Amino acid sequence: MEAYFDNSATTKVFDSVRDAVVDAMCVHYGNAAARHRKGVEAEQIIRSAREAVADSLKVKEKEILFTSGGTESNNLALIGTALANRRAGTHLITTGIEHPSVYQTMGFLEEQGFTVTYLPVDSYGHISLPELERALRDDTILVSVMYVNNEIGAVEPVEEIARLIKAKKPGILFHADAIQAYGKLRIRPKRQGIDLLSASGHKIHGPKGIGFLYVDEKVKIRPIVFGGGQQKGMRSGTENVPGCAGLGAAVREIFRDADARTERLYALRERLIRGLLELDGVTVNGRTDRESAPQIVSASFAGVRSEVLLHALEDREVYVSSGSACSSSHPGVSGTLKGIGLKKELLDATLRFSFGAFNTEEEIDYALSVLRELLPVLRRYQAR
Repeated sequence: MEAYFDNSATTKVFDSVRDAVVDAMCVHYGNAAARHRKGVEAEQIIRSAREAVADSLKVKEKEILFTSGGTESNNLALIGTALANRRAGTHLITTGIEHPSVYQTMGFLEEQGFTVTYLPVDSYGHISLPELERALRDDTILVSVMYVNNEIGAVEPVEEIARLIKAKKPGILFHADAIQAYGKLRIRPKRQGIDLLSASGHKIHGPKGIGFLYVDEKVKIRPIVFGGGQQKGMRSGTENVPGCAGLGAAVREIFRDADARTERLYALRERLIRGLLELDGVTVNGRTDRESAPQIVSASFAGVRSEVLLHALEDREVYVSSGSACSSSHPGVSGTLKGIGLKKELLDATLRFSFGAFNTEEEIDYALSVLRELLPVLRRYQAR
């Protein structure tokens, strides 16, 4: 049996997504900027995708910018707003457990003369609202906090964060990296006080190479990609029609019965957690209740190196992750695991299981049976 539990890295596309992408590549293949019929057909695909995304968030279509994915969305949100609002201040706030596409972008902005405060988190991966309040300054222009942590599934209190920063200074912008939250949790940026929000297609059974950034119409932001002036000059470059077609199809399918899908993910998560906690020397990181994201489980396996266990599971067709796939070419100790205070001996003994629409209870049970078989053997081997 194959059991793919690395959906937070990427997902298998829905059949409807595959069909939409093929259609956009082979039938409606025009350049959306062209003025003939083929161009109009391509433009309609993009418009339909933008409509689907905007409807899923209950925002305006003009507030959705298509990008190449979550990394570009985060870069545009941070760099674009920092540069556009520099006269109002140069202080930025984020957390110590952000994805590299936020963390490293903040480092770049520091090189450009901005000051960044990195908030610590507690053992569950949550920031402290009083600490955030103390960090806010007169020259603060942007706060960026990950909606759902990609390693342990911690859900940050985004509405409380928004209320706090707007009460302190209404002009402070709030960006949420929702790449692991979109399609799993109910998100309403207008109601929640989120000014900018990033998401990615391949986390919701859409294609790779496509994502979007929600930008509230009142936000002052500069483009970081220049050229042909596409998307009203905010993101130049020939528009990715097949990507938009696939993203639109994924959004329409996953939000058709979003609540039922989320409930199903929670059920899978709870089944895995129960089984893991029955195994010797296994702990689950972060919250184990429904205050955490429905699709992510982080577990530490005492006495077994994560890379060894990962490949042993792979040999049995169980696919998991030992960290963020986006930084897999730069191995190192996870900033998230260090941030939550995980014991030193468990930092390199932790795996992430993440679920998607195609996972089943039978796959959970199979993975647990494989772990019951492998763990004693691997521990004896590594103890030598």
